Amino acid sequence: MIKNLIAISSLTLMSTLIYFENTLIKISNYRIKSDKIPKEFNNFKIVQLSDFHSYGFEKDNAKVLKKINDEHPNIIVMTGDMVNKYDENFEKFFNLAETLSEKYEIYYILGNHEIRLRKDDLSFIIQKLKEFGIKILRDEKITIMREKDYINIYGIDIPLLYYKTINKPSNVEEVISGALNKCNKKEYNILLAHNPLYFEEYSKQNVDLTLSGHVHGGMIRLPFIGAILSPERKLFPKYSSGIYEINNKKLLVNRGLGHSRPGIRLFNKREIVSITLLSSK
Repeated sequence: MIKNLIAISSLTLMSTLIYFENTLIKISNYRIKSDKIPKEFNNFKIVQLSDFHSYGFEKDNAKVLKKINDEHPNIIVMTGDMVNKYDENFEKFFNLAETLSEKYEIYYILGNHEIRLRKDDLSFIIQKLKEFGIKILRDEKITIMREKDYINIYGIDIPLLYYKTINKPSNVEEVISGALNKCNKKEYNILLAHNPLYFEEYSKQNVDLTLSGHVHGGMIRLPFIGAILSPERKLFPKYSSGIYEINNKKLLVNRGLGHSRPGIRLFNKREIVSITLLSSK
C-alpha cells in the first residue's frame, strides 16, 4: 500500500512538473557590457525569440505578447525555426509576427526547419514577413543608427549540411567567413545564427555577440549536468542554454518557445531572452 502511494505521488509530481515545464515561459535577462557599444546604445534592449515551432499559446499568443511588451524592447530578433518543416499552414506564427510587427522593428533569420520547407512554402513565408515589414537577413548586414552612432546586425543562412552531422565539416570556417566577410573589429557587431555549434568560427569573424537557438536547451536538463541531447542526437551538447565566451566574444543560446514533434521539456522552461546593451565608454 505504501509503495503504491509513493509510486502514485511520484507519478503525480513528475506529471505536474512536466506540465509546467512545457507551458510556463521564462524571461531570461542579460546585461551585455562593452566599450565598443556606442553611448547612444546604452540601455538599448533586444528581445530574442527562437524556435517557436508554430507552438499555439492560449488566446492568440497573449501570454507571449504580454511578456514581450513588458520588456519594452527597442527591437526584436527571431533566430529561426519559428515554424515546423511539416506545417500545413503557418497561421500561428503569422498571427504572432504580424501583431509584433505593428509595434516593433523585427529582424529574422532562417533555421533548419525553414530551410527544409518546400520552396513555395518558404517563398510564401518570406513574402508574408516582408508584408509585415519584418527584415529578413540572409547572409546580410543591417546597420542600426541612433544619432551618429550605430551597431551592426548580421544574419547568416547556415546550409542544411551543417545541421546533419555531429562532427564539424572541414570547410565550415570558409563558409562562415564568406557569408560575414570579416566584420569590422572597431564596430559593435551582433550575429544572428540559428546553430550555436560553430561559435568558435563566429568569434573569429570579429562578432562581439552571437544570438542562437536550435538546441532547445537540450530538451531534458539534469541538475549539475545540464543539457542531455542536441537536435543532431549528440549527447551533452557544448552550447545549449545561456551565455558563453571566447576571447571576449559572447554567445547567447535561447532555449526557445516551442519544440518540434515529438518533444518534451524537463527542467527546461520555454524561454524569451531579453538583452540590455551597456556602453562602458
